[in-house]
Amino acid sequence: MNTPQPAFTYDFAALTDRGRQRAHNEDSIAARPEFGLWAVADGMGGHAAGEVASGMIAEELASLGVPVSAQDQRARVIERIDRAHRRILDHAQRNDAGGAGSTVAALLLHEAELACVWAGDSRIYLLRDGALTRLTRDHSEVAMLVAAGRMTEEEARSSGRRNVITRAIGVGAAADPETVTGMAKDRDRFLVCSDGLTEHLDDAEIAALLGRSGPAASVASALLEEVLRRGARDNVSVIVVDCLALPAVAEDVE
Repeated sequence: MNTPQPAFTYDFAALTDRGRQRAHNEDSIAARPEFGLWAVADGMGGHAAGEVASGMIAEELASLGVPVSAQDQRARVIERIDRAHRRILDHAQRNDAGGAGSTVAALLLHEAELACVWAGDSRIYLLRDGALTRLTRDHSEVAMLVAAGRMTEEEARSSGRRNVITRAIGVGAAADPETVTGMAKDRDRFLVCSDGLTEHLDDAEIAALLGRSGPAASVASALLEEVLRRGARDNVSVIVVDCLALPAVAEDVE
């Protein structure tokens, strides 16, 4: 007999801010709990390019619809990222907006299954039982150097090349997002964020702030406020999602 998958409810908060130094916000966010989707897109190429590119990704993802399975959910997300990729390329060609593109980091939750779909250096973290895990790996030049042992994480965060990404939507012949999958548990807390947050906070600081008790809204606000307090050189987007087992399911598990 198959064991039924846990059913969850979600407490979440999604915030985005242009920061202290940028005139425009080129980040876009999508938060659609009815589809089990939360995503951050960080545009590049300037106001007429990056803001449009990230907005196209968020718009496409918001049309996801209710999936029938986790596999269907992932397929729909990848299809919409592909569609956004083609729209960004067309926009850049028609408007002479060279350099248009965007990162994307999408958290997908369907029953007990989770997936991360991303391209670029926006990130997804999981806080489980007090331990922080980075679920994504940056597609960036400095991340490659860190992986090769030629640069430390601290050096990467302060490098003048930290914003050079090696994969983005709307750049190149085809979208090429990476995907990882896993299983969600009761009381998991997820963070989806743009690099405007990780430029100012290291993983230990993120873990401390994300580990605060309270609703998702207060935690998301604390993360954003700390980045703003530190000068917020870039746009910053923060989505915090708490995964909570429905009471009947929790009782059955016990």
